[in-house]
Amino acid sequence: MTINIKNFLKDNSKLSKMGEFQSLKQIDGLEMSSISADLYGDGRDDLALFYFSKGANYATLTTSSTVTSEFIPWNNNSHKKIIKGLLINTKNANTFTGKQGKESIDILAKNLSRILTIKESKSQKGTSETVKIKDLIFASTGVIGEEYPVEKIKDRLPELVDKLRKEQNKMYWLKIASAIMTTDTKPKVAYEELIVGDELIRICGIAKGSGMIAPNLATMLSFIFTNADINSNLLKTLLKRSVANSFNAITVDSDQSTNDMVSIFSTRTLKLGQNLTLNDKIIQKFELALKKLCLNLAKQVVVDGEGAKKFLTVNVINAKSLGSAKKIAFSIANSPLIKTAVAGEDPNWGRIVMGIGKSGEPVDVKKLKVKIGNFIVAENGKISDNYDEKKLKEYMQWDSIEFEINLKLGNDAFKCYTCDFTHDYIDINADYRN
Repeated sequence: MTINIKNFLKDNSKLSKMGEFQSLKQIDGLEMSSISADLYGDGRDDLALFYFSKGANYATLTTSSTVTSEFIPWNNNSHKKIIKGLLINTKNANTFTGKQGKESIDILAKNLSRILTIKESKSQKGTSETVKIKDLIFASTGVIGEEYPVEKIKDRLPELVDKLRKEQNKMYWLKIASAIMTTDTKPKVAYEELIVGDELIRICGIAKGSGMIAPNLATMLSFIFTNADINSNLLKTLLKRSVANSFNAITVDSDQSTNDMVSIFSTRTLKLGQNLTLNDKIIQKFELALKKLCLNLAKQVVVDGEGAKKFLTVNVINAKSLGSAKKIAFSIANSPLIKTAVAGEDPNWGRIVMGIGKSGEPVDVKKLKVKIGNFIVAENGKISDNYDEKKLKEYMQWDSIEFEINLKLGNDAFKCYTCDFTHDYIDINADYRN
């Protein structure tokens, strides 16, 4: 195995030790590879391929933006519940690319299906199973509006398929996760497992995302794999429930991407039984593990927000409805004034109150209680009697900050996650296309 060190040699990289990453394990029935098509002009890996020789059940959620990448309608038109492969490229979003972008996916699908079919015919078992065009789905991330580099990618498909490997370890998962990064400073991986009887269910996940992050789904790609045999319809339900408080509970800059995609794939190698439902204990345990994994990945996206130095949790409690709590939470989390105050380590709680008010949601100021960390800063319609600016400034120096907004109007709550705004965010996005 070769690790492309160029994936990690970025000027803005936050150095990470191998020990900081979870050790993802092998998923039987999955093969994967990554190589460089030199889309960045520096030789870093920018193509990744996941292949399921026996097919995989899958479910996908995509952006709710009305402007989308060409791969999204292409995937949606597949109407298949079992697929064979997923091809991902970075550097180019294939969005607003017109006829050229749409036809590019057709070209890649035809070539990749042919190459994978040849691979199958040469396998040790000598199978002659055809990999059809509609057995493949795609994902792209990068710059919007630039001509899609179809020829560069097409020319690299034979090597990408040739490098597919069934054996997966921590280093190889990191290699693949690195190949889908754009402005990310480090790969994002997560792993969960659960024991059912004598069997071990494994769930591996990777993600990319750093800027243009806001629900629904944020600007990110995330791909999750399990050996548990769960049908596609049930996977879709589980994924929707898992995304609600993870990938749809994060924001970096309130800008929603055209390319968001979260997918889960079941290689069907571990049989769990027939006609499983949400009420089965196995599925309930699986759902808990999947939610934990999704939240892990989502938080990694926020921590790696463009230029971010601090992680911020906004917790709205005792709201009259879930919708109200969510709207207030994101009103605060998306405020540039609040995010810059966090960057400057300024406990300016007046900006939090402003964020609550601009949400448009009903608030009783006499009931409202605002906390920064464990410190009450405002209650009874005014500054707290125990307000201590010195202690608050010390708390704001932490790299993980929490705001709690207690509305005292009901029983619903919502927690969202964001980061601060630093000057690095401007630098990264001013230089994004260079």
